[in-house]
Amino acid sequence: MMTDIETPHLPRPALIDAYGNGGFRFGGMSHRGSLLCFPDGIWAWPVTGLSELTTSSLEAAFARAERLDFFLIGGGRDPWVLPERLRDRFARASLTVDAMPTGAAVRTWNILLAENRRVGAALIAVD
Repeated sequence: MMTDIETPHLPRPALIDAYGNGGFRFGGMSHRGSLLCFPDGIWAWPVTGLSELTTSSLEAAFARAERLDFFLIGGGRDPWVLPERLRDRFARASLTVDAMPTGAAVRTWNILLAENRRVGAALIAVD
């Protein structure tokens, strides 16, 4: 389930202005569905729930690991724990990961982006 990393939805990072109703608002646009956010752009991400969170669906993060200091995963409305297999994969990539509800991940993304930090985020859309 690799995302097309050649075609970003937005070719730059942007603050997330709003989330909910199954999508996000950022960069003067509205997107329905989940997102992968990086310093080099924002992509549509086909993941709709935690059961689809795999090393394959996160491959774009691992491919950028050397250019990131932090990676956030917003997994929906409720707190959750990152499965050990994924935690191990992030550790092998030497990439610090934090799992949290989508709202907290959006707020953390915005803060770290405003601080010019090298951050990435996988944000699962919530209703």
